[in-house]
Amino acid sequence: MHLMEKGEGENQTSVTEFILLGFGDLPELQILLFLLFLVIYIVTMAGNILIVALVVAYQHLYIPMYFFLGNLSCLETCYISTILPRMLASLLTGDRTISVEGCMIQLVLFGSLVTTECYLLTVMSYDRYLAICKPLHYGTLMNGRLCLQLAAGSWISGFLVCRIFMCLMPQLIFCGPNEIDHFFCDFTSLFQLSCSDTSQITPLIYIFSFLDAVSPFLLTLASYICIIVTILGIPSTTGRQKAFSTCSSHLIMVALFYGTIMIVYMLPKSGTWRALNKVFSIGHTVVTPLANPLIYSLRNREVKEALRN
Repeated sequence: MHLMEKGEGENQTSVTEFILLGFGDLPELQILLFLLFLVIYIVTMAGNILIVALVVAYQHLYIPMYFFLGNLSCLETCYISTILPRMLASLLTGDRTISVEGCMIQLVLFGSLVTTECYLLTVMSYDRYLAICKPLHYGTLMNGRLCLQLAAGSWISGFLVCRIFMCLMPQLIFCGPNEIDHFFCDFTSLFQLSCSDTSQITPLIYIFSFLDAVSPFLLTLASYICIIVTILGIPSTTGRQKAFSTCSSHLIMVALFYGTIMIVYMLPKSGTWRALNKVFSIGHTVVTPLANPLIYSLRNREVKEALRN
């Protein structure tokens, strides 16, 4: 702790570290939680790295759907690594402190990776839309150049959010309570702890949230509405099942990712709901990266053949 001048002639104590309460209210389960999340982290990293290796190694996976899947798997390894290693160290040692700088870095990385995932999921839904709704033109429309542009655009969008966050974060001053009732540095929690004027930052946050989360979700939703309408118009049952199987894995990922995010940010942040908020946050921060390789390897014939080889 040190003194920082804030305003005219006013000194306030500036926070230099935060305490991530996480699951500290369950002391008897710390070791069990550590082992559980350690297994999840190892399986998630191994599964996603394996998917990337398969997409790179096997030529019959050199198609747009698997190119985007490789990008998504690469993203998931980065995504879960921004949160779980710090949480595992906390569960093992009992040290729940994190420096303000470390908290900001975690928040910036997490925000940029979430944005990239939103756009990648949208790109993958567009790919499935072209494959099912415009099959005769799919090869021409979804060419290698467009695939590279769409993937690069998704990553660049995340990088831009990273830069924006880096500009906004220094404007937040923390001089009061330093306990965050979460297992990672969540933007909402930091905003509530800040004692600086956030009236100018808040509108920007809403604007970028709409552009980087709501807009991709609406585009994904629109793609799947068109896909479902097209599938229902296929006369044969076999044809409908075959068409649906090509997008079912991605649809499950979209529902899991956006479903848990919506629940987290729509739930009240007080009382019993706060505990539920942490539980549902595990959905999009831990379960989604874990589910990605499991869903695609279990439900995809080409991936299973590559794994057997």
